[in-house]
Amino acid sequence: MNTLLVIAKEPRPGRVKTRLTPPFTPAQGAALAEAALSDTLRAVATTPAARRVLVLDGRPGPWLPPGFDVVPQCAGGLDERLAAAFAGCRGPALLIGMDTPQVTPALLDVGFDTCDAWFGPALDGGFWALGLAEPDPGLLRGVPMSTPRTGELQRARLVAAGLRVRDLPALRDVDTAADAHAVAGLAPESRFAARLAHCSPAVRR
Repeated sequence: MNTLLVIAKEPRPGRVKTRLTPPFTPAQGAALAEAALSDTLRAVATTPAARRVLVLDGRPGPWLPPGFDVVPQCAGGLDERLAAAFAGCRGPALLIGMDTPQVTPALLDVGFDTCDAWFGPALDGGFWALGLAEPDPGLLRGVPMSTPRTGELQRARLVAAGLRVRDLPALRDVDTAADAHAVAGLAPESRFAARLAHCSPAVRR
């Protein structure tokens, strides 16, 4: 693998994991986001790659391990930001988000000998990973994002371009409290699970 990309937001209260509020407070949502991001970056850091890049909306913090280049996200919709992330790569690249702290190096260590693209569907209808042997931003621009059909449409775009696509296992994104508890159960030794165990739902007044 030449490049591993992580696209993420700085975990600040009110800017991340807003669908966790309620039942959690904005500060707890941000803490959970930071834990999820830390788990993701740790998995990426131990996966073989020539280059590891954090494509960040915001500023890096103490949660960032060594060995990553940090580049800012561009303006525009998510499709434009994903496209720009791939545009900065030469050679094969795999991009993931920060919402699957259960990800492992074994899932990320992919090759392109028998395919042109890797696609990791998310259970909510999106996708958690996209790998391209030859990064082409045009494969992402214009794909509707954050819809129940985003993953279906993105994969169809790859197939329509004549790419040989291989699928990664479907994973659950952390968007809601139910997602958080389900994912923590899948990765009980993760920082995310430990952080969730210390979060108490906010009391409504």
